[in-house]
Formats: sequence, C-alpha cells, structure tokens
Amino acid sequence: MAENVINEPEESKGLNFVEQIVADDLRAGKNGGRLNTRFPPEPNGYLHIGHAKAICMDFGVAEKFGGTCNLRFDDTNPVKEDVEYVDSIREDIHWLGFDWGDREYYASDYFPQLYDLAIRLIKEGKAYVDDQTSEEIAAQKGTPTIPGTNSPYRDRTVEENLDLFIRMNAGEFPEGSHVLRARIDMASSNMHFRDPIMYRIIHHPHHRTGNKWHVYPMYDFAHGQSDYFEGVTHSICTLEFVPHRPLYDYFVDELADESYRPRQIEFNRLNLTYTVMSKRKLLQLVKEGLVAGWDDPRMPTISGMRRRGFTPRSIRNFIDTIGYTKYEALNSVALLEYAVREDLNRIATRGMAVMDPVRVIITNYPEGKTEMVEMENNPENPAEGTHGMPFSREIFIERDDFMENPPKKYFRLAPDAEVRLKGAYIIRCTGVEKDADGQIREIYCTYDPDTRSGLPGSQRKVKGTLHWVAADTAVDATVRLYDRLFNVENPAAETERDFREMLNPDSLKVINGVKVEPFLANSASRGAKFQFQRVGYFTPDYDSTPEHLIFNRTIALKDSWEKVQKK
Repeated sequence: MAENVINEPEESKGLNFVEQIVADDLRAGKNGGRLNTRFPPEPNGYLHIGHAKAICMDFGVAEKFGGTCNLRFDDTNPVKEDVEYVDSIREDIHWLGFDWGDREYYASDYFPQLYDLAIRLIKEGKAYVDDQTSEEIAAQKGTPTIPGTNSPYRDRTVEENLDLFIRMNAGEFPEGSHVLRARIDMASSNMHFRDPIMYRIIHHPHHRTGNKWHVYPMYDFAHGQSDYFEGVTHSICTLEFVPHRPLYDYFVDELADESYRPRQIEFNRLNLTYTVMSKRKLLQLVKEGLVAGWDDPRMPTISGMRRRGFTPRSIRNFIDTIGYTKYEALNSVALLEYAVREDLNRIATRGMAVMDPVRVIITNYPEGKTEMVEMENNPENPAEGTHGMPFSREIFIERDDFMENPPKKYFRLAPDAEVRLKGAYIIRCTGVEKDADGQIREIYCTYDPDTRSGLPGSQRKVKGTLHWVAADTAVDATVRLYDRLFNVENPAAETERDFREMLNPDSLKVINGVKVEPFLANSASRGAKFQFQRVGYFTPDYDSTPEHLIFNRTIALKDSWEKVQKK
C-alpha cells in the first residue's frame, strides 16, 4: 500500500461531517496516516446527478487531504452489465473534473480472493449452501419484530457444503437452485445479519471474465472485502447502507487486523424535485422509448445534462450548496437551475436568435446596403471581445415583440412607437401588412440614422430594446426546448401511480425555422455555450451539422416554472 502525503486543511470549521471524520482519523494516525477512498459504480446504467454527489465526495475528500481515490466497478452481476456503461462512467467522471490515475479496479479482480474466503468460511462452519428458493428464504427470515427461523439446510456438514459450493461454481446446478449463506444469527435484530446470501448462481458470460465463474458474490460480501484488498481507508456511501454497516464490519473482521481496516461512512443521497433517481425507472424510460436515450437532455443523467449544456462547474457548485448531512432531503431542482444560470451567465457567448420571426422592412434604409455592427461577446468578461453582426434593410424580430393595440406600459414595438434594435438603431413603426387570414406578414418602420450604437445620437433614450437578425444573412436553425421531465414535484412519493403517468407532456418542444445570426452558425461547435439574447441559454446538439443547425435550450433566462405552478 503506497504512502500518501496528507494535506490537512488549516481550518477544520469549514469541513463537512465526513471530512471532519477523515481529518480526525488522519490526526489519530489510523491506517498509518493513509487516506484512500473509492467510487464504486455498478456498470449497469449511466450515472445520474445523484452519483455526481458521490463522485464529488469520494474524489473531493481525497483531493482535499492529499489522498487517493480509486475507481472500482462493482461488476458482480454480469446479466445487467455492459462495456458501454463502463465507458460512459469513465467519461462522466473525467467531465466532472476528476481523475483516478492508474487506480482503475473491478470487483471481478478479486473474484479469486473472494472465492477463497468463501471456502475458508465454509471450512470454519461460518457459511453453508441453502437449497431453498428466494421466496422461501425471504419468508423464513421473519420480520424486524419477529425472529427468523433456521434453514433446514443450515446444519449441513462442512464436507457437504464444500462439495456443493464447488459444484455450484462448476456449473452443475441451474440458477436459483442453490445459494451460499453466511451462518450468523437468524434472531438478530438487524435483518441483514439473518444468514445473508453471499453467493448466487449465474450462468451468463461476464464482460471481463467470460465463463470462468458460475457463482457471483453479493454486494454485502464483495464490497467490504474489495475495499480491504485495495487498501481503501474510508468507504463513503449513502444512508441506505447504514443498516448494512454492521455486516460490512463483520465480513471485514475476517480479514483485517489492528494495522489496517476500512471504515464505512454514510451521507444523504441527492434527491431532486420533478425527477426520478431510480436507475431501474430510468432504464425503463430508455427501453420503452419514452426518452431518446440515456443522454436525452431531459434525463437526470450526467451525460444528459452534458448534452443539454450544463457545465461541470455548475453541477459541482450546486452540490457544494446543498452539502452533505445525515438526513434525507428533497432538493429543489430550481437550485440546480440557478447554479447553471450563474455559471452560464459568466461564460456563455452572446448572440442573436429569433425564435418566431416576423419580417420588418426599414423603408428609409438604403436598398442593397449591409453594414456591420459590433456586438459584445460577453459583458461579464470584456476580454472576450466583440463580433460583427450584419445589419440591412430587412430584419426579423420576434412576433411577440410587436402588438397592434398594446396595453399601457408596453415598451416593445407598436404603431408609431419607437424601440432600439440592440447594437444598432432606433426604429419607429409606420404600418403593417397582413395576409388573408389577418396575420401580420410584414412590419414597416423607419430608422433614425443618428442613433446607431457608438454614435453621439445613440444616447437618445427609448424604453424598449429588441433583439433581431438581418433577413438576408440569417441562418435557419431548429431549436429544442427542454423542460422538466415530470410534472409532479416528488414522483417517488406517488406510490399509487405509475411513474410514467406523471411525465410532463411539454418536456420537449421542437421549433423549426428559427433565425440565427451568422456568428452563431459559424461558432456552433460541440460543447459551445451561448446566450440567445433575451431568450435563454443554448448549446449545439450532438446531431447538429453546418447544413442543419440544432440547438438545445439548456435553460431559460429566468425560472418561470415556479410562477406557472403557483397559478
């Protein structure tokens, strides 16, 4: 086990409770002063934001104290596992800003040691082979207030148990016919101590070991032992594993001595409103085609959030904000959205896009003339500079930015009213043309040539400022407007309803014919972050091409959802 140089923070008052435990253990010299954590995902699905919280804890505490963090795949169920998931997990961790170096491990690395330990426990009379069905075992375990009853196979001889277990691994028995159980205490107040299953039979090729094994260890048996084999000092997990901790310690005691033993610590899970975190339910959404895949931008998966345009910093800032406690909580997704807006406001490049265009003809502007106006790339960071945007006689504005019969205090375009075109001129509406259905087809305006931004006349004040794009250089684009996947605040609490009934039917709206300025079209590389001025934050979708631009709305400029819900 390699020695780590431990960096103890100067002030412990800013530590969360897990970090304080780690600091105390290091100060006491436990495990030779080493710190080694681990992140142990199952490669049976894509990671979601709840896993991001665990990643930030496991890798973050190691970084803070100068320790190391292993990536260990808990690949103990080959039926549900896939290399695709392994690759996606690696990508997600790196994207969040963490690295495990050369410390990538798998529970399957320890299958030989775990098997040998199981043989040893059988020989010592601490484990036995049970022939009961899973239903019989569950019924025989009793309840939290009623002791369990012993299996009729609990008193098999060591020789018989050894023979059966070896034959189980040789593939002689069908799945479900036999399991290996620890012989502990069927009357224990902790249900996990009532002769837990250590191994079950699975006849399915493993993505790393092929058909070498026909018995696979259960989580409670494999996890603590894998921690021990790796030299993990602090096994940090979520609160549902609190009742598992005595069993974790029980099995570790079969290996550990006074010089070293891993310690399990639990913190609260990340639960979000208008979201489900169940990997089983997320998989169901994918398999039933209710979303477009694991990386659908509506999904709470890290890959979905990445595709939607969330930033690693925003996710980490959100996790820092909600913190780590010993109490379960339901966090408002609005807090996450706030963190995303804050980060995107800092880094997103500004540009013009008109979602529902209506043509404006500036009748006193010279025909055939095009001039370039300067637009700030990011007012939050002047060093980002400016870009040129073409202005010409015909432009597009938002249809909602014009009203023929406006109410009082309406500061957008209306007959005989003036507005400023952002970065350009002040215009005045002189008339409109409608189609046969009475819909406005064109708006006619005049402009004041002395009011271009940067000229002395630009100081003239008007109350409204509109975004726009020049009609002859505008580029067509498709925009996907994403919203919350569920329309119920806490779908997990609605136990009497099918969670699919709570899906938000308006979670995706596709808008074609959006007009964007050339700068946005030319800058639409994968991962780019934009603020469409007065509209929201957007990023190019993975399917976007120069011939067919597709932008995903990451988030609106303001949270309108809460207002809608309160009406």
